[in-house]
Amino acid sequence: MRILVLGSGGREHALAWKLSQSPLVSDLFVGPGNPGTSSLTLTNGKQVQNVALFTNDFQSIENVLLQNAIDMLVVGPEEPLVMGIADFCKHRKGLENVLVIGPDSHGARLEGSKDHAKAFMTCCGIPTAPYRTFTAGQYVQACRYLDSLEPPYVLKADGLAAGKGVLVEPDPVRARQGLKEMMEGKFGEAGNKVVVEQFLRGTEMSVFILTDGSHYKLLPEAKDYKRIGENDQGPNTGGMGAVSPVPFADADFMKKVEERIIKPTLQGLATRGCDYQGFLFFGLINCNTDPYVIEYNVRMGDPETESVMMRLQGDLAVACYSLKTKTLDKVTLTSANCYSVTVVAASGGYPGSVTKGYPIRGLDQVKEATVFHMGTLTAPPLVTAGGRVLAVSATGSTLLSAREQAYRQLSAISFKDMVYRKDIGKDLMDINKQ
Repeated sequence: MRILVLGSGGREHALAWKLSQSPLVSDLFVGPGNPGTSSLTLTNGKQVQNVALFTNDFQSIENVLLQNAIDMLVVGPEEPLVMGIADFCKHRKGLENVLVIGPDSHGARLEGSKDHAKAFMTCCGIPTAPYRTFTAGQYVQACRYLDSLEPPYVLKADGLAAGKGVLVEPDPVRARQGLKEMMEGKFGEAGNKVVVEQFLRGTEMSVFILTDGSHYKLLPEAKDYKRIGENDQGPNTGGMGAVSPVPFADADFMKKVEERIIKPTLQGLATRGCDYQGFLFFGLINCNTDPYVIEYNVRMGDPETESVMMRLQGDLAVACYSLKTKTLDKVTLTSANCYSVTVVAASGGYPGSVTKGYPIRGLDQVKEATVFHMGTLTAPPLVTAGGRVLAVSATGSTLLSAREQAYRQLSAISFKDMVYRKDIGKDLMDINKQ
């Protein structure tokens, strides 16, 4: 089978890394990929190939699909899904038989519109925070609703905002200011509507499934760390690290997740005529042992994928291909009995403006961890090319040993102004001690 993974970050590197281990895969392409993806080797000895394309340019994607006789397209980022890449392939002559791992634009609205997702959850009886949605002309009404809530205040731009469209603000004056900025275009069209919701107290985690529309498989769960600084201080980022599994996600908790959230979500989609096929990510919060949905993502997360793939057992290519015949229930996917910790090395200044092009040293010294590339470029030499640069992922029999291994291996890597959080997973170790 010939596969194209769409995207260029750590998530796509991790997906390609796992797919490359399948004997079913004869050729694997990543578009546009990164220096890490092109270093992978398939079981048949072939090298994974990077191909030039733009992830939101469907014509360039079509060219690559046709020129390389691709059988399966695995979509990494959310934007192409929300824009309708699955619909495009389905109705494009010559692409009808390409299996797209990702929902159509109907299903992708779960991530493309937070207002739509909240309305969907409310209608389906799925536990989530109380909310109201306001348009740009309803600033006064939105402020009145803010006044009815206890701080901190949660504001969400309705559309896609590169993971940065959420504000959690304890101060009412700053919350009003943040609301005003959203409504005045801080996030462009994504802020044409703003969701204001009640703050939920608890510990966040991420649950992932692969579904063929009729059946689903639970993938390893994870917890990511969004803020730039230790103890969750500073601005939100795309994610500074991840841990899998999550200690409090025991059998009882996960049964609640399946019965109250996963099954009603899939049933709600089916009832609305959406044949959802692909990955579905549930951003959850544990409120006194009860799970609530914070958000849906219609793809895998980053950097959670880097931890999840380290623990996923089974043939991911076989599982994905089974979506074509809706036989996912016949495929075995399990979670390894170990811990995985991912620590992201970022450029100084991130999530603000960063300087790129700094040489990266020490990767050849990393022997007991997997390094996924997030923002790199081969100049040569290998240099930084983004805010988040590398994700170092290690496993261990305990959370402590996995943490120690990840940080030990990361210490061999260096580039100018490199920053990383030193507390990834520490809070979960504290939960284990309770």
